[in-house]
Amino acid sequence: MGLIEVILTVCAVSQPTQCEEQHLLFGGTGSLDQCAMNAQPYIAQWIGDHPKWMAVRWRCSYAGRNDAA
Repeated sequence: MGLIEVILTVCAVSQPTQCEEQHLLFGGTGSLDQCAMNAQPYIAQWIGDHPKWMAVRWRCSYAGRNDAA
């Protein structure tokens, strides 16, 4: 089906009002709903690699499109 991305909104731990989006790309075989439900381990890994940030929300989209679940 192509690439699916998790669009992760993260905020700085030291300044919770400083937020930005990060895009994590995956080879997608499931639906956007499945992506959103299964994204937690990938988000945890990203947060582990970026400890100054905290995840506040996420959604999935087909890469290069504006569809979201």
